Amino acid sequence: MTRDSDSTRISADGSNVTTGPDSTNAKRSLRSWFVGPNGIRAGWRLLMFLAFFIVIIGAFLFAIHHIPALHAWRSARPENELSAGWVMFADGFEFAAVFVAAFLMSRIEKRTFADYYLPLNQAFGMRFWQGVAYGLAMVSLLMAAIAAFRGFSIGGLALTGGAALKFGALYAIGFILSGLFEEVSFRGYMQATLGSGIGFWPAAILLSILFGAVHTHNLGETWYGALGTGFFGLLAAFALRRTGNIWFPIGLHAAFGWAETYLFSVPDSGFVAQGQLLNTSLHGPNWITGGTVGPEGSVFCLLVFALGAVGIHFLFPAKAARA
Repeated sequence: MTRDSDSTRISADGSNVTTGPDSTNAKRSLRSWFVGPNGIRAGWRLLMFLAFFIVIIGAFLFAIHHIPALHAWRSARPENELSAGWVMFADGFEFAAVFVAAFLMSRIEKRTFADYYLPLNQAFGMRFWQGVAYGLAMVSLLMAAIAAFRGFSIGGLALTGGAALKFGALYAIGFILSGLFEEVSFRGYMQATLGSGIGFWPAAILLSILFGAVHTHNLGETWYGALGTGFFGLLAAFALRRTGNIWFPIGLHAAFGWAETYLFSVPDSGFVAQGQLLNTSLHGPNWITGGTVGPEGSVFCLLVFALGAVGIHFLFPAKAARA
């Protein structure tokens, strides 16, 4: 081969091949769409993570459909009804799927789970139990406010003795798995990745909107219930920002769902559960009770979330934030 200019070379068959500055700039421009100063750009990493998650969930649904016993169990369950077994099964697999997807991304990105706000060495440690206590206190305050306006009443125990302990423990496991799934995905990997591209709070706002929106597929859910769920997402993001990881939000999330569903025995995001502790009823206007959504659709829920944010502000000062 012979070179006849700075930007063109002549190949063995006599054709011209551009190799100069224009070709190099085009390659760099194309590469810049996918790779930035910190590696693969955030948007592409997010799409890869979602692709992994969807493939794993798709395989799970395929297996359910082709295993007669599982398919019959799933088909027999009313769509707006929860059972302890189903919460553990469904949320447990969803957590496994999101954990595997995050693990695969950590290998690709050469990062650890701590980079996704999930330090494994702090699993179920102090921050988690602080979140549990905080979640129980928030739901208790919410139900007290609804009861004060005569929107909630208790008609006695529905379960006693061993049955009460069994269902309480099973729902606790189920809602811990639920908290792990939703927090690792929305406030863990997706928050860390999207935040690296557009900033922490823009990412938190977008993901909280998405978090509320995905709950609208629940039967019995309404727009104001989804709004409350979105505000919970912002509260969890604020807790992440102040504590430095998602173990507090995981505990908060798990306790909030468990207390609503089992302890106070009311609908949770439109779902009614089997094996609840109490015989309870919600009565009165929807703005007080949340209607079919449950307390998450009550105006008092937004007030409790606001108070929860104030409490987190004082419990975890900004100077201690590590996120």
